[in-house]
Amino acid sequence: MNDKKYWVWLTMIFEGGNYRFWQMMGYFESAQEICSELLSDSKFINLTDKERSNMKSYSLRNAEELIADCAAKGIGIVAYSEPEYPNQLRFIADPPPVLFYKGNISCLTGTRTITCVGTRKASDYSLSVCGRVCGGLARKGYVIVSGFALGIDITSHLAAADCGMPTVCVMGCGVDVDYPRENFEYRDRIIQSGGLFISEYPPGTKPNRWNFPRRNRILSALGRAAVIFEASLKSGSLITANLAADQGREVFVIPPADIFSERYGGNKKLIAEGAVPLMDVEDVTGYFKPNSSAAAQVKTDAFAYIIDSSEHTSDISEHSVMNEIIKRENLSLNESYAEMVKAAEAAGDSADTSDLSAVPEGILRDIAELVKKENKLHIDVIAAELKTDSSELLMKLTELEMLGYIKSCPGRIYEANF
Repeated sequence: MNDKKYWVWLTMIFEGGNYRFWQMMGYFESAQEICSELLSDSKFINLTDKERSNMKSYSLRNAEELIADCAAKGIGIVAYSEPEYPNQLRFIADPPPVLFYKGNISCLTGTRTITCVGTRKASDYSLSVCGRVCGGLARKGYVIVSGFALGIDITSHLAAADCGMPTVCVMGCGVDVDYPRENFEYRDRIIQSGGLFISEYPPGTKPNRWNFPRRNRILSALGRAAVIFEASLKSGSLITANLAADQGREVFVIPPADIFSERYGGNKKLIAEGAVPLMDVEDVTGYFKPNSSAAAQVKTDAFAYIIDSSEHTSDISEHSVMNEIIKRENLSLNESYAEMVKAAEAAGDSADTSDLSAVPEGILRDIAELVKKENKLHIDVIAAELKTDSSELLMKLTELEMLGYIKSCPGRIYEANF
């Protein structure tokens, strides 16, 4: 069921980036249930004065009108409940309930995304390094994510676009807002290269100063790793770097051109605290080497999208976004995944997961038995108990989830489903 309008309406009531939205979601199964409760004038939900005022100002009809208006302007909307929602955002502390976008949102799904940030007034050295590193990564199929600001941000975006590769611009205003004015001329080039402009703020939202620190949690999370090119000790890029580290991302830092220069104070601080000095493009590509946990997470997200999408379309082969992911990431649906799909189709709704007789002996059986015994387990606990490599474990957990024996929960926790 398409419940986009309920997510949009609730975003109008609780406003974007408000923890109150997820506080409500903790008590209900869906956005529609919250809406029904609000419209019933129930006393269960205790609204603030601002939220009551928003309810008087906005109706479900207003949400429907916003969706229609966005469609007319070529602006897409994706809600948290939809398969197109970027999986990188699902498990951060405060994911945006709704995202507005213009361009190719599929470039975020099942891809190796890298967040690249730095100062607006970067040195020639930093700009040169940024262009070479981001261009090199883009040519190798990596998707560059940045904030569309002057300096390092726009340099990283254009390095990808000049290669004809997609890049993602995370905005602190509406995706239709002409900001920053100096960069607006590059929008068409970025879109034409398969890129994306994305924001949690509705179209028309002005670039208010307080939007940008809030935006940084999205900027850091969309990348599966982060690269800091130039940052002083007071730079906002340090906030993005710290958010990325807190979200479990690897943080790479360009070594300073001058270790005594204050403009590289943030670079020195991050390296001293354990960030990885980036000496070459291969430092980043090595992080995503085959069988690494980073590479496994990319494929896990791609598989999750394919499975979720198959529940929303009657003909998987005609699903363009899914086909693009399969082609782009070389997920040819051969080997074990094809076997699982075939088995699932043959079993249909009558598939029996009441016991483990159908699960092959070995690591799959061991994982299923352990999760069944404890009911719920964090992935790190499973890895420690079974003394297995995390990259292999991610793929095996995905296989068991496809077969219906376990299901993933927020926070990388897995629950028995039989």
